[in-house]
Amino acid sequence: MTKKEKATEIAKILDDLYPETPIPLDHQDPYTLLVAVLLSAQCTDKRVNQVTPHLFKKANTPKKMIKLEVDDIKAIIRPCGLSPRKSKAISELSHIILDKHNGIVPQTFEDLEALPGVGHKTASVVMSQAFGFPAFPVDTHIHRLAYRWALTTGKNVVKTEADLKRLFPKESWNKLHLQIIFFGREYCPARGHDPMECPICSKYGRKSLFK
Repeated sequence: MTKKEKATEIAKILDDLYPETPIPLDHQDPYTLLVAVLLSAQCTDKRVNQVTPHLFKKANTPKKMIKLEVDDIKAIIRPCGLSPRKSKAISELSHIILDKHNGIVPQTFEDLEALPGVGHKTASVVMSQAFGFPAFPVDTHIHRLAYRWALTTGKNVVKTEADLKRLFPKESWNKLHLQIIFFGREYCPARGHDPMECPICSKYGRKSLFK
């Protein structure tokens, strides 16, 4: 079986398990999604969703956010971890969005990745989930699963993203990256994973999983 054929079969399993793919981070618009995704770095979506209502009650637009002191933002988002860095980034990107983009979250990878605290993965999430642009955000979970399923060499997330984009049709990327995340949480965790019990690893997993 070729990698392309395997990818097609894996996509069928994911479609059966997850026909609907709600966005796991609670948000109201592109700006609140951007902030939520930034907060999700090295933090669970569940924890982010517990924190953002308090933050967005005080400031859910760039204009309101810049009125908060960085220390005030830091105090609210502390449970998400890395709060000194994240609070500074949220304040700075809010200023830039106001000054350079008329208060509107930009809709290009180049402009998004130029914002403080926004890397390629965060930009990909915003482009796909806020604006519907075909993107394949690859976090550590998707990177791990793609390697387990022998769809990539696992060299790095950049290589994994390129491999997955080549194997799956463009129109499926936005939904597929969420399906893989959901699948990883339910069936294919980082620890305590039994490949024989996994609906995908048991059929298409890398041979080394079974040693």
